Amino acid sequence: MNTYLDHNASTPLDERVLDEMMPYLRAHHGNPSSVYREGRIARQAIETARQQVAQFVNAHPSQVVFTSGGTEANNLALKGLVVAPRCVAVSAVEHASVLAPAQQSAIEACQLVRIEVDNDGLITEETMSRALASSPELVSIMLANNETGVIQDVAHWAEMVASTGALFHTDAVQAAGKMEIDFSSLGVQLLSLSSHKLYGPKGVGALVLDKRIELTAQMLGGGQEAGYRSGTENVAAIVGFGKAAELASLELQSRCSSALALKQKLLRRLSEVEAVIVFSGQAECLPNTVFLAVPGIDGETLLMEMDRAGIAVSSGSACDSQKSGVSHTLLAMGVDEELARCAVRVSIGKDNTDQDIDVFMSAMVQQIKALQENTMLAWA
Repeated sequence: MNTYLDHNASTPLDERVLDEMMPYLRAHHGNPSSVYREGRIARQAIETARQQVAQFVNAHPSQVVFTSGGTEANNLALKGLVVAPRCVAVSAVEHASVLAPAQQSAIEACQLVRIEVDNDGLITEETMSRALASSPELVSIMLANNETGVIQDVAHWAEMVASTGALFHTDAVQAAGKMEIDFSSLGVQLLSLSSHKLYGPKGVGALVLDKRIELTAQMLGGGQEAGYRSGTENVAAIVGFGKAAELASLELQSRCSSALALKQKLLRRLSEVEAVIVFSGQAECLPNTVFLAVPGIDGETLLMEMDRAGIAVSSGSACDSQKSGVSHTLLAMGVDEELARCAVRVSIGKDNTDQDIDVFMSAMVQQIKALQENTMLAWA
């Protein structure tokens, strides 16, 4: 039986979510823009899901714009402002779906400011003040990092940014379902979500926005989603997203408690292995994420050996898995490139058990020993 410990990349589809989706995969096939009964059924299902997602983040349903996922939500936030910003500031540890559109904007004559982080991956008063000195009109800082799990004090930074009159976007994709998210209390104007990070289906997400913000659609056509995102809605996926959000709200405390207990056990066991380094150990992190390295052992090599042992972990962001590069997050934290290449991420899910941690650690110790021996033989 395989041991899955890569929930930051994607989560299994909850059976209760699938049950909610099935009627819209088998029976209710109407287009939600149609006025006859089947269309109205589909439309009502979408609006119910919109209410569920809104409640999940304490927003109004009219503030929820469904997208194809977190990447599209981030792109809409970064590229969709009616009045294009002359200066955009993003943290150095953002997801690629924030960094890429920000860099494209820079090519198109928009100034791009990088908000640096400290050795634990946290933004500081000094680095934020330095970034704001450039007078950005849009600031984007993720709520929780997908690799390290580090949680940024978004509410504090949003208050600081608001005093300058700039807009604030936060990528909350990795935080959703692992910590409480309150759109109103955070003080942001734009917030991105993705379904498949919280046991919902892939291919659906949302941008939650302050209705006073004027956005230009990036997908043009029939004007669906109140004109923000054209295209016939993926009804079954949206329904699944809504159910997943509802369940995440109801089960947040129990899921977090369970994950944290397993994470603490994992950290205790890792502390007994002399060679292991854990990144961002002094920062507040998500209750399920551990980013570690074994100096001298390539992270990709280690995860492939773990895969052969039936254990799924990753070397960082799954969205960059086809690139043989080094984690830009770790480099931004000042981690040496050689050590950064050794990084492996473990991300715990709601259905993991103590046995999964035992299986992982047993295989981890065995693989470290084997790889170290092979390295010594190669140098002999």
